[in-house]
Amino acid sequence: MNRPPSVHLANLDLNLLVVLRELLRERNVTRAAARIGVTQPAASAALARLRRHFGDDLLVRSKAGYVLSPLAMQLADQVETVCAAAERLFATDRHFDPGTSRRQFTLLMADYTVAVLGTRLSTALAERAPRAELHVRLVREAFTMDAAETIRFIDGMIAPPVSRFEMPGLRSVDLFTDRWVCVVDAGHPAARGGSLTLADLARLTWVAPFHPDPGSMTAAPMTRQLALLGIEPDIRVRVESYQAVPHFVVGTDRIALLQNRLAERVAEPMGLAVLPCPGNPEPITEKLWWHDDYDRDPAHQWLRRTLVDVSAGL
Repeated sequence: MNRPPSVHLANLDLNLLVVLRELLRERNVTRAAARIGVTQPAASAALARLRRHFGDDLLVRSKAGYVLSPLAMQLADQVETVCAAAERLFATDRHFDPGTSRRQFTLLMADYTVAVLGTRLSTALAERAPRAELHVRLVREAFTMDAAETIRFIDGMIAPPVSRFEMPGLRSVDLFTDRWVCVVDAGHPAARGGSLTLADLARLTWVAPFHPDPGSMTAAPMTRQLALLGIEPDIRVRVESYQAVPHFVVGTDRIALLQNRLAERVAEPMGLAVLPCPGNPEPITEKLWWHDDYDRDPAHQWLRRTLVDVSAGL
């Protein structure tokens, strides 16, 4: 089937957005209908309209039920972002009462940030805004060039500064700092020696989080640090998670760079050694980034203050 031409927003039935979100979440017409509060035939009719619009089956029948088509997998994140943005738009008010608001906040962050801030942020929201909702979207790969577009539809992302974040309309505030350390298995010769040299970093094999494919324009923080140190790492394991890194270091001769706040949490229970990184790597500054469209939104102002507050207690 052919993809339809571009259409004007005024010609769209925006109720289909909600149906699309629930269909892609549930991968089941009956359950999606129940979540939306419509009949199963009505949800089936909406699915038929969506299939005609996108020129794609979206939900493909398999032996285990329905699975998402490749296009549907691309749409899944987009529809979540658009629906969250629409909900925030219509929930916007000149006043914000955290004690009663049902506002949904959406933040994009790495699992490292969740490990550092997650509990504090969760507790603060439960105490100060018990009816508000939080949607945490985890970074799945190195931040890409579309960050400027993504951030317009979410409340913010927590990440260290990179050159492609230097763009009009993007605001930031410092949250907390950290430093890079090396992690190796506790039985590694380097652990017994207690130190590493740049020559060691060049010689050893690596576990790398968010390391881009060859030729990619993106650069993960760890990749940037090794480049600044003049190291071309021999990477044997790539993972899309900081918290996964220690699992592929322990019991091997591999090495990894990790944020100290995370490394100190996992080292003892996992049998790892934490060593200073040679070469004086750059400090880590984690920032909250948001689009200036939200500057005067009282709810967003409250969220920014709350994030700064919980970070200050680290």
